[in-house]
Amino acid sequence: MSTLPATDELLHGILKQVSRSFYLTLNVLPIGVRDQMGLSYLFARAADTIADTDLIDRAQRLKYLNQFRAQFTTAGIDWKAIQEIQTALIPHQKDSGESILLQRLEDCFRLYEEYPAGDRERIQWLMEVLPEGMEMDLTRFPGESSSQLTALSTLDELDRYTYYVAGCVGEFWTRMVCAHRPTMDRWNVEEMSAVGVRFGKGLQLTNIVKDIARDLHNGRCYVPESLLAEAGLKPADLLIETNLPKFRPVLNRLIRLAMEHLDQGWIYTMAIPVSEIRQRLACIWPILLAGETLKRVAIAPDLLDPAVNIKAPRSVVYRVVALTTLTCANAYVATTYWDSLRKQVA
Repeated sequence: MSTLPATDELLHGILKQVSRSFYLTLNVLPIGVRDQMGLSYLFARAADTIADTDLIDRAQRLKYLNQFRAQFTTAGIDWKAIQEIQTALIPHQKDSGESILLQRLEDCFRLYEEYPAGDRERIQWLMEVLPEGMEMDLTRFPGESSSQLTALSTLDELDRYTYYVAGCVGEFWTRMVCAHRPTMDRWNVEEMSAVGVRFGKGLQLTNIVKDIARDLHNGRCYVPESLLAEAGLKPADLLIETNLPKFRPVLNRLIRLAMEHLDQGWIYTMAIPVSEIRQRLACIWPILLAGETLKRVAIAPDLLDPAVNIKAPRSVVYRVVALTTLTCANAYVATTYWDSLRKQVA
């Protein structure tokens, strides 16, 4: 993307204010796709903020979410609609990053208007699909607490949800890097986009199993009722921590499904040209850390306790980053690590 230095500086300034951790991760991406990914992240985060502002009733959140999505389907930006969203939501933000993002929303759209037509079309596609998952959360789960617990019905419904909230990002990512990185010209974009979808679904399933207790206490059970029924369980049974042993066969099935998706993500990553070290690292890190997380989820004795936060510790994160960076995303080193994780999770 060709932009003026002042434009780059504005985008990076917003990213630093909204999420310094994401900004640091973003910097590993190669030049040419970094800014597009950064702006797309800001738009996705803004949509998520609109959907999650629980101090506003669901009907209003749906209205503002659709109002936001509409900006990507019309010929021009409706600045009054953006200002209405800002006025309604900014006073209710508990997170300073989300408050800053909403305050800078107009700047984000001005940056978006400067992008080439191809990049705008790819972002438009993403912002048409991604909010479907947020809308699904708002309409499929009407409650806000465990007393109003609702579950997804089938594995197909779970698969559709994971596509909306993460699988589509893998498709978007593939199309964006193939459009801007000459070294990717040998990729079959359609085939690799489908593999990228599996990559995203694996990461989202990892988030679902590790956050299961907190989601339950917020009224959301992403574990399908059909799977629970096979184990003689109902969604409300997962609110009882002592039911974990009975739930484990279902949990293990979801973990295996996540690992199957992540295996496809690994195939995707190893297909990235060796010269694309930054792009490889940007894919290697989330897969290895997802594997480390699933390893811990599989043996956690307190998985159904909402006060417990299961994730890879910082020491493991530093080890993964150091090992793969110092070896320049070497396929043998990274794959040996991934194979070891697969054996431990299985």
